[in-house]
Amino acid sequence: MTSKNAQQRWQNCLNTIQANVTEEQFATWFRPMVLLEFSEKDQKVVLGIPSIFFKEYVEGHFVKVFSMALRENFGHTIHLYYKTIRKEQKQEEVFDRPIEADTKTAQLKQERTQQETFDSQLNPQLRFDNFIEGESNKLCCSVGKAIAEHPSQSTFNPLFIYGPSGVGKTHLVNAIGTHLSELYPDKRVLFVSAHTFQVQYTESIRQNKSNDFIHFYQGIHTLIIDDIQEFAGMKGTLNAFFHIFNHLKQNGRQIIITSDRMPSELQGIEDRLLTRFNWGLTAEMTKPDKGMRQAILIKKVTHDGLNIPRNVIDYVAENVSDSVRELEGVVNSLIAHAIVYNRDIDLGLAERVLHHAVRLDRKPITLDEIMRHTCAAMHVSADDIYSRSRKANIALARQVVMYFAQKLTNLSISRIGNMVGNRNHATVIHSISTVKDKVSVDKKFAESLSNIEEALRQHRPVETE
Repeated sequence: MTSKNAQQRWQNCLNTIQANVTEEQFATWFRPMVLLEFSEKDQKVVLGIPSIFFKEYVEGHFVKVFSMALRENFGHTIHLYYKTIRKEQKQEEVFDRPIEADTKTAQLKQERTQQETFDSQLNPQLRFDNFIEGESNKLCCSVGKAIAEHPSQSTFNPLFIYGPSGVGKTHLVNAIGTHLSELYPDKRVLFVSAHTFQVQYTESIRQNKSNDFIHFYQGIHTLIIDDIQEFAGMKGTLNAFFHIFNHLKQNGRQIIITSDRMPSELQGIEDRLLTRFNWGLTAEMTKPDKGMRQAILIKKVTHDGLNIPRNVIDYVAENVSDSVRELEGVVNSLIAHAIVYNRDIDLGLAERVLHHAVRLDRKPITLDEIMRHTCAAMHVSADDIYSRSRKANIALARQVVMYFAQKLTNLSISRIGNMVGNRNHATVIHSISTVKDKVSVDKKFAESLSNIEEALRQHRPVETE
C-alpha cells in the first residue's frame, strides 16, 4: 500500500522522466510501471513491472534519467526493488538495487549484480589450455584469443567460423567466451545453439513475449551462436536474429557464429543476413592433419592418466581422420574394451576396435544408401519416397531421407531436392526442420533415427521390427 504523498512523488518522478525521453519511449517503458510500496523510514521503493527483461532494458538504456528522477523525488540513498506483475500470478520479487548519488557507481554495481545471476551457458571445461592448435585452426584460434583479450575491437566482428562437424568449432568458441569472461567479469557473454535460440523464440511468440526475448538478447555483450545453419527456413527466428544482430553490431557488441559451411553456401537464410556475416572475418576450420591428430590423442591420454602405447596412438591418428570427436570416441572405445575383456591396450586391440567402430574400409555415405536404410527401417519403398504421395508415413520417411542427406552428405539443399523427387529447396528445408522438431519431442522416433544413422555410419543393414 502507498500513501497519496508517495503516489504524488512517483508522479513527479514520471513527469521528470517524460520530459527527458521521447513520448514513445515513455509510453513503452515507464507508463506500465506502478508504485507498489514506499517506506521513507527504510528508504525503500518497490515498483511493479511486466517482466525481468523489461527491467533490464530500462536500466540498460535509461539508467541516468531514471536514477536522477528517483533521487530527486525519493532521496539520494533510496533502495529500489522490482516485482514482476503477471496476469493470474502472484507478484514475484526479482531484483533490488540502491539508487546512489554517484550514477556511475550505481550502474557498475547494477552490472555486477546482474553478472552474478547471469548464466552464460558456457562449458568451463572447454578452454584454450586444452584446445590443440595446429595449421587447421591456427587463424581461428589466434583471432579468438585477440577477441577475448580485446573485446571492444571491431575488426573481427562478427567472427564467422565454419568447418565440418567434429573439428572443434564448439570447443573454440566456448574457450573464447570463457577466457573473455575471466578477463572481463562485468561483460555478459552468452553461448547458445541455434536450435535453442529458435526454441526460445518460438516459446516467446507463444507467450506473447517476443519483445522481452529480443530485449534480453540486445543486452548481451558477446553473443555466441553455434550451428547457425539450423536457422535455415525459420523466417520468424531469422527476422528476430536480424534485429538482434544489428543492435549488437551498432553498439559495438561482439558476435561469434559457427556453421558447417561458409556463408555463401548457406541455404534458406536471407541475403541481408548473409552479407552481414561477411562484415568481420570469415575463417575456416578444417580436419586436423596427422600430426595434430597425434597431439590431440597424446593430450587426451595425458589428461585422463591413461596408459596407451605410442604405436597405438600413431595407428589411431593414421586411420581416424574425420574429426576430433571421432578420435576421442575411439580412445573411449579402447578403454571400454580393455576393461570389459581385461586386457592391455595394444595394437591388436586398436585394430579390432577401429574395424568395428570406425570401419577402415568404408566409403562416403551416398543418398542411395540413405534411401535404402530409411526405407527398410520405416517400411516404405523408394518409389514411395519419389512419389507425390502425402500419406503420413510416406511423407515422414521422405523427410527423414532429406534430413540424413543434409546431415551426412555434402549435397546442397537444391541438389537433395532434385534427387528426392524433384522437390524445391523450401520443401527440403521444411522437411529438415520438421524432423528436428519431432526428434526433440518424440523419444521413440529419436531412437529410431539414431539406429538408422548408426547403421549408415557402420554400413550394416538396419534391423527392422
